[in-house]
Amino acid sequence: MTEDADLEDRPRPRKSALAFRTISEAAEQLNVPQHVLRFWETKFPQLKPLKRGGGRRYYRPEDLALLKRISDLLYTQGYTIKGVQRLLGEGEPELPLGEPSEERGLAELLAELDAIAMTLRRL
Repeated sequence: MTEDADLEDRPRPRKSALAFRTISEAAEQLNVPQHVLRFWETKFPQLKPLKRGGGRRYYRPEDLALLKRISDLLYTQGYTIKGVQRLLGEGEPELPLGEPSEERGLAELLAELDAIAMTLRRL
């Protein structure tokens, strides 16, 4: 077995949540083909990944959050492209469902965790 084969068998280290993603990484994370992400770029002006030499796309964390939101609206909630365009155009929140908003403070999260811990101690 060659050294190259050994490298291919090893799992890739996980990227930081703040790291940029290539189109293949973003597509894999969202479980959609790459051409779908390119198509969405033409339909949603809010989606603007960085483009480097040769047209290589790099998606920022906020781009991924928007992609997740678009995917959820289209595939889970059943919106049409026009419906999602309307929602995003009206300032609909770009965070995927279930993610905490940045407005929710650390103190509020800690208080919630304390309440959960107290409940668990009683059991």
